[in-house]
Amino acid sequence: MVKPTLLVLAAGMGSRYGSLKQMDGVGPNGEAIIDYSVYDAIRAGFGKVVFVIRHSFEADFKEVFNAERFGGRIAVEYVFQELDYLPEGFTLPEGRVKPWGTNHAVMMAANVINEPFAVINADDFYGRSAYVTICDYLKELATSEGRYCMVGYQVSKTLSENGTVSRGVCTVDDEGNLRGMVERTQIERVNGTILFHDGGADEPLEEDTPVSMNLFGFTPSATLRPSSRSSLQQISTTSSRSSSFRLW
Repeated sequence: MVKPTLLVLAAGMGSRYGSLKQMDGVGPNGEAIIDYSVYDAIRAGFGKVVFVIRHSFEADFKEVFNAERFGGRIAVEYVFQELDYLPEGFTLPEGRVKPWGTNHAVMMAANVINEPFAVINADDFYGRSAYVTICDYLKELATSEGRYCMVGYQVSKTLSENGTVSRGVCTVDDEGNLRGMVERTQIERVNGTILFHDGGADEPLEEDTPVSMNLFGFTPSATLRPSSRSSLQQISTTSSRSSSFRLW
């Protein structure tokens, strides 16, 4: 059976944080969030991890995150996301310094991914059950094309005790298909109620509202068709099983 690949989006600049937080240690022995992600991915059954990085910190990143660090238990590759790596017909806007988004990062991995794959942020903690859920589903897609998925979380499990968060609030149909997603910023719990403050008005969210933490699953064709409008199937809304989840 084909083992899925884990694509880790690690090219962010950390402009608000002040440094490359994807490389900072948070664990008792200096483990970065990436270490926890790859460890959980190995246990779930992933066979390769691909890091999306930038040339500006390539040497530092590779010195830390390499096959030896993970005990040789998973193959490791790197691809680069740079501002001027654009499809034919597109040009770089003058003055832009912020990296492009998720679709662009996935495109950068087109030449190294030939199997179903999951996409995660380098600086988010997802919980072991999330990797098991998506890995098991992706293994079923080895001979499929155009079938995509997303692991969702109850918004109540993704709040921070240290301020507001931004989440993609999802609309899901009765068959478990993702039909829409709207980014909501400044989500927090106020006097026992979860609210978001977009547009100046406080709007409530139910405790079990499904939200995205940017954990998606794709078949290889997605790396070449970033604008695909195929429906995503929300295969799991993580509930009490991921009570260990917290926002870093």
